[in-house]
Amino acid sequence: MSMLRVNAFTLSLDGYGAGPDQDLQNPLGVGGESLHKWFVDTPTFRKMVRGQDGGTTDVNEAFAARSFENLGAWILGRNMFGPIRGEWPDDSWKGWWGANPPYHVPVFVLTHHARAPITMEGGTTFYFVTDGIRSALEQAKAAAGGKDVRVGGGVSTIRQYLQESLIDEMHLAISPVLLGKGEHLFAGLDMLKLGYQCTEQVATALATHVVIKRG
Repeated sequence: MSMLRVNAFTLSLDGYGAGPDQDLQNPLGVGGESLHKWFVDTPTFRKMVRGQDGGTTDVNEAFAARSFENLGAWILGRNMFGPIRGEWPDDSWKGWWGANPPYHVPVFVLTHHARAPITMEGGTTFYFVTDGIRSALEQAKAAAGGKDVRVGGGVSTIRQYLQESLIDEMHLAISPVLLGKGEHLFAGLDMLKLGYQCTEQVATALATHVVIKRG
């Protein structure tokens, strides 16, 4: 059965999934890039994102590799697609990743402003969904063809799906970094009441990996 998953989503020790003040120079907010040291040297990241060989094979790589298994579609919040706010000024912005994004499947971007789909190299097509998270999930599951759908973030998008208990499984990597402010994942959410429990925990020098599932 197709699942809705969060994978390789990194939090600071104080619970923030991104820093403040996202812009072109700080795609993950100020200080946000410091969260992802566990990920950037894995063979999965180097291959999928940078198109490079090499990397360190360890527990971090095991979780990174799992994050791309059996994926048929992605859902992203608009901030994960780019820094532009409000109406699209034109069609020039096509994401952070260049001509060949690391998704290679359909990607559904939540937004309040309509835009025509964008077909990229490598099998990625961005679709822009203006009628909410459930519509995006329905479209993504239809496109996934029985495979899983991954919510890539950001924090606000994951929170919306958690509030509706729609996420089946969530892998979080907790980085030994304090951000102080930014976007907090769990603030105001009663995860137990929403039906979630921690089912796996593995620590490395660069991250503590936890898996949370809906019962």
